[in-house]
Amino acid sequence: MATADRFRAAVDSRDILSLEGLLTEDIRLYSPVKFAPFEGKPMVLGLFGVLLRTFEDFRYVGHFDGSAETSTDGTAAPSAGLLFRATANGKQIHGIDLLHLDHDGRIKEFTVMVRPQSAVQALGEAVLAGLAADGLTVEGP
Repeated sequence: MATADRFRAAVDSRDILSLEGLLTEDIRLYSPVKFAPFEGKPMVLGLFGVLLRTFEDFRYVGHFDGSAETSTDGTAAPSAGLLFRATANGKQIHGIDLLHLDHDGRIKEFTVMVRPQSAVQALGEAVLAGLAADGLTVEGP
């Protein structure tokens, strides 16, 4: 099973332990809620825990495979785009998870894009509150 399929199955079943094995130790997650990326497996897993609690009726609705440049070194990497729909704090969300893989097929870079702006704001407030509640410090802008 491809990494994106395993990732999707782990999210669908809300299985954080399965997600852990899919991520590189130095993963970077680019989020719409802050400019600087979330870095490292412990922080990203903590963020996923918060997201799984925050989203209501989260579901993936599409999947695209291809390649794209990473932001860390600008080289093309195997990539997958997973389209999703959800609700957070009463706001309907449309989004895309973009996964960049390393040579072992693990996720080394993850970018989340969300629309509309009101959903980004609602999601940001909920996620940052959830991280603080879990004792996870968010540094940078």
